[in-house]
Amino acid sequence: MSSDARTLPAGLPATEPSAGLRPRLPRIRERGLGRELEREERAALVGAVALAGIVTLSLLIVLVAANRPSILTPTTHIGYFPRWMAGPLGGLLPGFTNDGTTLKALFTGAIVVMYVGYLVVLKHAARLPARWIVAAIVAVHAIFLASPPLALTDLFNYINYARMEVVHNLNPYTTIPILEPHSDPSFILSNWHQLLSPYGPLFTMLTFALVPLGLAGAFWALKTILVLSSLAIIWLVWKCAKLLDRDPLVAIAFVGLNPLVLVWGLGGAHNDFLMVLCLILGFYLLLLARSRAGEQPRGELSRGELSLRLRALRPRSLRLHELLLPLSPLEMTAGGAFVAAVAIKASAAVLVPVVLAGMARWPRAVAQMLLGMVLAAVLVGAASLAAFGVHFPDLSTQSSLVTSESVPNLVGLALGAGGESSLLRDGVDALLALALLACCRLAWRKRGSITAAGWASVTLVVTLSWVLPWYVLWVLPFAALTRSRRLRAVALGLGVYLIMTWVPVSGGLWKAIGFHPEKTPLGRHHQQYVRQLLD
Repeated sequence: MSSDARTLPAGLPATEPSAGLRPRLPRIRERGLGRELEREERAALVGAVALAGIVTLSLLIVLVAANRPSILTPTTHIGYFPRWMAGPLGGLLPGFTNDGTTLKALFTGAIVVMYVGYLVVLKHAARLPARWIVAAIVAVHAIFLASPPLALTDLFNYINYARMEVVHNLNPYTTIPILEPHSDPSFILSNWHQLLSPYGPLFTMLTFALVPLGLAGAFWALKTILVLSSLAIIWLVWKCAKLLDRDPLVAIAFVGLNPLVLVWGLGGAHNDFLMVLCLILGFYLLLLARSRAGEQPRGELSRGELSLRLRALRPRSLRLHELLLPLSPLEMTAGGAFVAAVAIKASAAVLVPVVLAGMARWPRAVAQMLLGMVLAAVLVGAASLAAFGVHFPDLSTQSSLVTSESVPNLVGLALGAGGESSLLRDGVDALLALALLACCRLAWRKRGSITAAGWASVTLVVTLSWVLPWYVLWVLPFAALTRSRRLRAVALGLGVYLIMTWVPVSGGLWKAIGFHPEKTPLGRHHQQYVRQLLD
């Protein structure tokens, strides 16, 4: 039997029944698409609930703190909680408990739930509408702007050091606050009375400008400056993420919704926001300069990409005038921004060599940035000389302080030394120096310093003897912008560690398991030294 081209071999189904299956394919695709849409909607709902939880618990913490004197607002006490300090949300929960144990449990539970919500938001941020994340970030910043000073605040120390200079003509770099007139309204609210000012000259001179506003005016002006600085950091992270081809929503959620930064950072009103703002401004300007020069800054190169580019490089010596002229405003301003960060808080200095190492293959860019750094250093140095003479912040005393659960102190306990000894401190400093060299090498090899700066910041935090919860802010922008999942995981783990060591119930937990780092001879010495400075 002859057959034409359309005839199928025996045993195989005819073409017509096979064609009858085709109408089912779109239905199968529709069902698959429907399930995918359901998953997307479910993820968006979960993320929205987590966002709402962060905002709601932030508001609850501030409402409770603004209600009456309590452990949440250590600058207050029974009979002293002025309306200007309580803020616009003061007294809105008149019937709420003032029991210290209940408040500790409430604060701890709120922080833990907020952090879980933060992790959920990060998981689903890419599926959430941008306006939801932006609205939540703005809302929590507005809430903590209206907050009274929460635990671990240094804000009144900032104001007191400024008033010492402006009102009483006492140099805060040479005179301890205990020697100023105790009638000054900021003295009773400050606490480091035996400590020379450890704050950078640029930040201290900024606080001078706030003294004419009075105590209450300086308080709210400084809070406003710091909240705006935080929002500016988030905006710059958004801009950097777009230049680096990262998801900007995930990046700003990573930085702007972290509960440690919100509660202890914004709630305590710390100058770290100004320092980090200058750092991120410097990184953004360098990325922008590379982008405008025709090289899209898509982050650090992979090993293969780097190898290919290195083969294409041709050694070329540049003369001095080619390095310096024409001037590059972006790179010079970036250099000035890094100097400003160091002049606000000296911790920023560890990142400067990392940034330079990441730019080492662009000698002209390095020269332009160094030129900007020199000019900024001259300006800041001249202003500091006029304000404080040849005196500097007291970093040595502050670096000798020890918190019981800092990593170096825990290492000292594990080694049987009873805590961090001077010998262990020297070893930790040497380890930090080696780690910074490794970060510089990483930045040079990757031809970019985002990831290396993140690791340098992590190393700095974990090697500090006096570690505080909002210090995670030093790491977050770099972890948000990096391609390194490991760095992001470490940043999130660092947050868990800081929560465990600083929530109010942690002392009871350590007691329950028999962990008493403060009762060793070295631990008692550390605590006594802190009490002396607080006297």
